[in-house]
Amino acid sequence: MDVIPTQILDCYRVRLETLSDARGYFARVFDREILRSAGADFQVAQVNRSLTRPRGTIRGMHFQRPPRAQAKLVQCIRGAIFDVCVDLRPESPTHLRWVGSELSGENQEIMLVPRGCAHGFQALTDDCIIEYFLDEVYSPQHEGGLRWNDPALAIEWPLPCTLTSERDALWPLLTPPGS
Repeated sequence: MDVIPTQILDCYRVRLETLSDARGYFARVFDREILRSAGADFQVAQVNRSLTRPRGTIRGMHFQRPPRAQAKLVQCIRGAIFDVCVDLRPESPTHLRWVGSELSGENQEIMLVPRGCAHGFQALTDDCIIEYFLDEVYSPQHEGGLRWNDPALAIEWPLPCTLTSERDALWPLLTPPGS
């Protein structure tokens, strides 16, 4: 595993190293000690999997508030996504910045989204399967979100949005219009 810092404080890309032979490959997907040595102390509390069918779909931007804030390790195991992390931590030097990276079954990369950051993604292909390793269990009463197209964030999604959920379309804007 190669742990690569991004432009967001405590957000990392993780590049898996694969051992290949005629049978296929083997890859270590999670190693607490390697992450810890890079400055990311992560312990798995829950694992989720999602399927996103149509290309262009956007899911997000989601987060959980303290005391149930979550860090996430996100991997696309089939298809390709544009994965986004937005820093919502007011004390962070990267507050309100975003970083995006392509994750795919081909490139075997993972994004570590730290606590206090919002996460979302856009499907770049049809039928994407995404796995999320979470360091805190889901808590509906601590759930929050931001609109994927919030002008204050100006996230540069690679494709036009073809589908999102009603809930994701209605998350509040950081700066309401006319403010």
